[in-house]
Amino acid sequence: MSELHSRHLLGLEEVPAEDLTLILDTAKTFREIIDRRIKKVPTLRGITVVNLFYEPSTRTKISFELAEKRLSADSIGFSKSTSSVTKGESLRDTVQNIEAMRIDMVVVRHSSSGAPYQLTKWLDANIINAGDGSHEHPTQALLDMFTIRQKYGSLEGLRVVLVGDVKHSRVIRSNIWGLKTMGASVALCGPSTLMPRDVNRFECDVYTDLDEALDGADVVNVMRIQLERQEAGLFPSMREYTNLFGLTRDRLKRLNENYTIMHPGPINRGVEMSTEVADGDQSVILDQVTNGQAVRMAVLYLLSGRKGEEGE
Repeated sequence: MSELHSRHLLGLEEVPAEDLTLILDTAKTFREIIDRRIKKVPTLRGITVVNLFYEPSTRTKISFELAEKRLSADSIGFSKSTSSVTKGESLRDTVQNIEAMRIDMVVVRHSSSGAPYQLTKWLDANIINAGDGSHEHPTQALLDMFTIRQKYGSLEGLRVVLVGDVKHSRVIRSNIWGLKTMGASVALCGPSTLMPRDVNRFECDVYTDLDEALDGADVVNVMRIQLERQEAGLFPSMREYTNLFGLTRDRLKRLNENYTIMHPGPINRGVEMSTEVADGDQSVILDQVTNGQAVRMAVLYLLSGRKGEEGE
């Protein structure tokens, strides 16, 4: 099996197609393990992983913890609210004290963009970005890509529409880089106030009209609207956002016949999409959650270096 070109997974912007393919192919193997009666393998026995979450998380945190346990790694949780951070300890002191306990890998979520990169300067451990500010969320994009590939066999040539807060969404950014690298056509759609000024640097089709964006799309990945954005006055009201950008059954008629509906969660039902769309036959939202374990198992495995030791 080939090696990844990096010891860390900080984002997908500069990850080559070869590495993305390796992760997705490896995840396919681990997806089969998740479906077994006994879902545990000894692959990472003796490896210690710290889940360093400075922000709240349900799906990502549990998904990483399960991935680590299924690989037989020793998994250690960290919560900002119950740590010495509340006493004023800096990020650097926190992580260097943790590494002094002889850990091997760190999964980090932080509100500051670039925090995972900074950890690579301070630690010898492998660093996996579980979401940093409005920068990137690479494993979410990878599980989205895996789920799409699982249905269509390939990402090449598919038209994928990413709907929501393009300006602040780290999930959208990682999806843009990953999907484009793998040959998909990407379109962005959202209110003009939630578009970054430099949106053209993504080299994607950009829309502020959802009906226009959906024409001929294969996949629609709808992002959560963060309620604090409304308080900042970036759009008039939830009702208006839903009318203009909410995904309803009527709007599905604009999509290609074999379309797919996605959402990274948590869903604001009745805001970003209606319940009938979220729970419809073409929705793969729960598949995304299941596939997240397989993708994170693949990333942990590939970064651990164990395959070299075991000659796999």
